[in-house]
Amino acid sequence: MKIKRFVAADMRQAMREVREEQGPEAVILSTRRLDEGIEVIAAIDYDESLVREAARHGAASAAVDEPAASAVAAAVAGVPPVSRSSAAAASAKAATSTKTSSRLQHAPVSTQEPGAVAPSTAQASAEPVAMHPLMERAVQDTARMRVELGSLREMLEMQLSSLAWNDLERRQPLRARVLREMTRLGIEPDVANQLVAALPAQINAEQARYLPLGMLSRSLAVSGRNLSDDQGVTALVGPTGVGKTTTIAKLAARAVLHRGVEQVALVSTDHYRIGAAAQLEHYGRLLGIRVYPAYDAQSLRKVLELLRDRHTVLIDTAGVAGSDPRLAQQLELFSGTGEVRACLVLAANTQSRSLDEAVRAYLPLKPSACILTKLDEAPSLGGALSVLIRHRLPLDFTTDGQRVPEDIAMADARVLVCRAAQSQKSRLPDDGQMAERFGLAVASA
Repeated sequence: MKIKRFVAADMRQAMREVREEQGPEAVILSTRRLDEGIEVIAAIDYDESLVREAARHGAASAAVDEPAASAVAAAVAGVPPVSRSSAAAASAKAATSTKTSSRLQHAPVSTQEPGAVAPSTAQASAEPVAMHPLMERAVQDTARMRVELGSLREMLEMQLSSLAWNDLERRQPLRARVLREMTRLGIEPDVANQLVAALPAQINAEQARYLPLGMLSRSLAVSGRNLSDDQGVTALVGPTGVGKTTTIAKLAARAVLHRGVEQVALVSTDHYRIGAAAQLEHYGRLLGIRVYPAYDAQSLRKVLELLRDRHTVLIDTAGVAGSDPRLAQQLELFSGTGEVRACLVLAANTQSRSLDEAVRAYLPLKPSACILTKLDEAPSLGGALSVLIRHRLPLDFTTDGQRVPEDIAMADARVLVCRAAQSQKSRLPDDGQMAERFGLAVASA
């Protein structure tokens, strides 16, 4: 029997190392949580009869020498052995101590020094009470048991996920292939499962290769808004650093080309970021457009009333994250301005979790569409596409550079999906990753 010790950050990583090092025939002997992570003791060439024989010898020795076994067990647990006589003495001592303390509680004798002030009841009750060593040991054992049960549950979930994924790959290999390809593109598990569930019952290898991409493009909502169709008031909202001001400059430049300088106006409400208003005013001077400041909801309504005859009005807002307390002020800014069309700006190079949080934070504004920026900086577009599909948020435009006004285009779902497929050159995920992402969902289904 060959035994090896593995230490990893979590149980999933430890089990992955066991599989890679010792193979699927490895036997887990023990697990333990350490400061540096999870310790797993695994073995191969496991001889069950030898272990049983050793267990029988250990049981016989325990029956012959029970005090010795108790001493050994106590030593292993970190508790010094206690003999029967010492235990009885300790019990008698505890009983005597209890009686003495009872008498002292009823004795009217003062223990204060002359001139000393008696402590108050609140102060006495505030003093920490030392926990009995055996009770403290029991608390530690309970906590350790909870950790071990959690590790065991995680290990069982991993085993169940692996079995469920292997069963799916055996019964429905083409569907498993589609899930693997969606994972390679960076599509989130819930969206990938949604797409696979909509596939026909019987598909061939050619359909399994191209049909999911077509379904992905059809699931992506596009507003169909043209760059020349810019009439009305549009406010660009979203987290900081996603390129709202540059995108407004691109839209304003396109509007000037189609409508003329007199029909376009810019409004700045970003008074938090240093230089934000100056940047927008710089773009305004280059385009020959005036920039109007608005500091609150009331001043914004006055500015919009002043600009009601303009064909295109674009509002630049401050970048506020979902956890920022100023988000409430941002939402309040557009209260009572029903004619404003809110457009959420998201950066494609942001992690999908952050994108999802941003969408949820700005849902109270009821954004009518989205603009996806920084496509040229995104190593994978799967996360952004997953968020748009999950929230059914229509896409207006996409940007892929800093040039004004060239680097902006109408949203095209097919072009975007093809770009996502071509930009992702990573290898297909292994069985362990697929089991971790889809195994439990397959098992529950």
